[in-house]
Amino acid sequence: MKRFYVKDLPRALNQKVLVKGWIHKIHDLGRIAFVTLRDKSGLVQLVLEESQKEGLRLEMALEVTGVVSENQKAASGLEIKVEKLKVVGAAHYDKLPFPINKEENVHLETQLNHRTISLRNPKIRAPFTIQEEIVTAFRDYLKHHHFSEIHTPKIISSGTEGGSEMFTVKYFDTRAFLAQSPQFYKQMMVGAGFERVFEIGHAYRAELHNTWRHLNEYVSLDIEMGFIEDENDIMDMEEGLLIHVLEHLRKACEKELEILEVDLPVIEKIPRIELETAREILLESFEKKSPPGNLDAEGEVLFSQYVKEKYNSDFVFLTRYPVSKRPVYTMPVEEEPELTRSFDLLFRGLEITTGGQRIHDYQQLKENMETFDLNPEDFDFYLDTFRYGMPPHGGLAIGLERLTMKLCQLENIREATLLPRDMKRITP
Repeated sequence: MKRFYVKDLPRALNQKVLVKGWIHKIHDLGRIAFVTLRDKSGLVQLVLEESQKEGLRLEMALEVTGVVSENQKAASGLEIKVEKLKVVGAAHYDKLPFPINKEENVHLETQLNHRTISLRNPKIRAPFTIQEEIVTAFRDYLKHHHFSEIHTPKIISSGTEGGSEMFTVKYFDTRAFLAQSPQFYKQMMVGAGFERVFEIGHAYRAELHNTWRHLNEYVSLDIEMGFIEDENDIMDMEEGLLIHVLEHLRKACEKELEILEVDLPVIEKIPRIELETAREILLESFEKKSPPGNLDAEGEVLFSQYVKEKYNSDFVFLTRYPVSKRPVYTMPVEEEPELTRSFDLLFRGLEITTGGQRIHDYQQLKENMETFDLNPEDFDFYLDTFRYGMPPHGGLAIGLERLTMKLCQLENIREATLLPRDMKRITP
């Protein structure tokens, strides 16, 4: 017999169906019992006779056969009169670590210690359905715009980003590292003839941060595209991508957005403001001093508030970061060589993207490495591609968990991470 998911039951009215899921609630009235069954798509009420309810416990896994009928008093407006019930997953606990079938203020660390249990709560799991659809929309949009999906190595011989600590790995008889990003490899694939590439993959940063916005392992949504004019082409691409993602989420995640009680932002045109201008605005409007060549976390929040009030935008591109604050491969501005053709994207007070145009000339890139006190010979595997006609190119990286957190209006990035890895957590 074909299985029905709860979300599909409205089209099976008055039909016999097979459903599978977990016991979410039990309401025992003696001669009859109402049991709420939960599967990945929703909740439905089961009507059981006295003989069918014996031995049932919360979170048991069931297979149920019965007829679907209307009941306006039931949560979904439907119920199933059970004809056959089979326990396919027994429950062996003494006590649940916390209630799953109602909202309670369970400490986040407790949730994470029992992650597979906490995720059974539809509200806690909802951000991950949204996250799944972000990835779907990301991939679909880029494939439509002639990008090729690639998969680059995560065990590498040298770093790609300046200033970030790296995790070391014993790789047979040598020392290797976990990749901070696919940066070198995605540039190389542009030069290899793919022209436009993207990757959805894990990245690793051994940074000594233990905050609501930092992870040591996260998912990076990476783009790199060749034959561009300048960094504005990259920002244009991201703007169109985000518009598509938001439109997709409105259609695909209506239920999850309702569960979380959040409204998605609307993008018309994302403002593009030079970093130095932003720093001046913060000083004049908020008496906020910013660190040289950057904004700190408080500055990002305050400047996002300013942009929301002035431009009615939840997003803002900060552009023209100084050379000293960007990696070695970042293209400088010709007429202002102390600045770069780079940008960050802030979303509701948090940086979710870093990107920009890259240096594509072999000699210029080699000389820039020397300026950064790097030995070009250590990067021969990367530089070699640039000898053979690398086109002007650039790209960006979006932090998937940060984007999810802000879209779902969560307070901590770990709420948008299935199994977080941070300074103090390496299990489960």
